[in-house]
Amino acid sequence: MGINDLDIGVFRYDTTNALFDGSVTVDGAAVAMKTGATLPEIFERLISGGEFGAAELGMTFYLRTLELDAPFVAIPVFPNRVFRHSSVFVSAASGITGPGDLDGKTIGEFGVYGQDPGVWIKGILMDEYGFRPERNRWVIGGLDRPAPPFGFISHPHPADVEVTTAPEGRTLSAMLVAGELDALFTANVPQPFLDGSPHVKRLFPDFEAAERDYYRRTGIFPMMHTVVLRRDLLDARPGLDRAVYQAFVDAKEAGAGRYRQVRRLYEAPVMVPWMNALFEDRKSVV
Repeated sequence: MGINDLDIGVFRYDTTNALFDGSVTVDGAAVAMKTGATLPEIFERLISGGEFGAAELGMTFYLRTLELDAPFVAIPVFPNRVFRHSSVFVSAASGITGPGDLDGKTIGEFGVYGQDPGVWIKGILMDEYGFRPERNRWVIGGLDRPAPPFGFISHPHPADVEVTTAPEGRTLSAMLVAGELDALFTANVPQPFLDGSPHVKRLFPDFEAAERDYYRRTGIFPMMHTVVLRRDLLDARPGLDRAVYQAFVDAKEAGAGRYRQVRRLYEAPVMVPWMNALFEDRKSVV
């Protein structure tokens, strides 16, 4: 990488589009924006391949890298923030009708025990409903495609928590449909639910009301991912962290500006009807 070159690996969000189209860039650097088909792919290319000088990284993955002589430095940029009451799915055969019914159940989690959405879900359920992970059995695997636990990161978990791997060739979604899992904590919506399967339902059917209430009471909009830079790159290029931070701030503002423009143009640039009402409602809350 030349002195003025910077590869940035990040998903293409409305908050990062301006970096990809070049309307926002990093001061003093010739930036090459890169992405991946999935977020774990970006994480793996950063951690195992050292491909990026700066990249989006899940908060829990970042914490795990601190065991590796802290090769990355995080900056206060959070490109992925998601409320998580909507991320708990249950088997219709499980008998689970509310958070209190999760006790003693078998729960699936994608990729690794305690990845970003899993940590937030567990924490919210512990704080609000008395949930205890050590009372459950945990199964790690691929969501809609069979996959082993992530091989590019460590897998620590408390000694009193039972963690196993999904059987070879099985997916967590299929196991939930079959009733082999009682519940699923997931970053993405499982395909059977999207397909309308009667065997899968949400733990919180009215998740928006639950998430709005959570935000009203706590002021927390959960942060899933941060942006990190390679420590050796920062040592060689003082001030790069500030420049990258400012670029992400400017890109986010550019994304917000696009939504303001949609309001001005009566939603004509988007296919979502009543987008203005939706934007104004959210703007008054978050």
